[in-house]
Amino acid sequence: MVECGNPEASPVNDSQDKAAIALGPRIVASGGFTLLYREGMSLIEDVAAYLDGDGRAESRGLPREASFVYATESMRLTTRLMQLASWLLLQRAVNEGEITTENARLEKEKVKFSATPDQRGGPGYDDLPERLRAYIAQGDRLFDRVQQFDKLERGGIAEAAPAANEGSIGDQLARLRAAFGRLQS
Repeated sequence: MVECGNPEASPVNDSQDKAAIALGPRIVASGGFTLLYREGMSLIEDVAAYLDGDGRAESRGLPREASFVYATESMRLTTRLMQLASWLLLQRAVNEGEITTENARLEKEKVKFSATPDQRGGPGYDDLPERLRAYIAQGDRLFDRVQQFDKLERGGIAEAAPAANEGSIGDQLARLRAAFGRLQS
């Protein structure tokens, strides 16, 4: 006889544990990743073109303090985007069967994402060109999304990010939490 207060004694829990399916890797391998990949690579190309063209011209007209902030923020953004490109390319290789998940995991461990500053701003930040500030914000959002996918790929539960629009991953996770209660990571 199974005790009601002892979930470990329940044969149902044993069979449920054995039948559990890791949904994270399936989500990562789905069309959601394809969209993330396209958006990420497009952002990388756009930022590179901006920094080599209009951004360079815009930076010449900045006050001294803003010019220093421009150099710092553009280097941070470039570094962050190259780290994200590495992650995206590794994940695409896994999805296309070019490398194993384990090989990709080992390679991803070599890519150390730089921390996102808790707050942007400070002296000179508001003087930065609007396009650069927009690209920085887009890079931060892309970074957050990649971290969510990475956590899912490793079998974890991603934290729901504020939904940018209905149907986003954050929105879908929030709906799952509402339907099934708080998911544990």
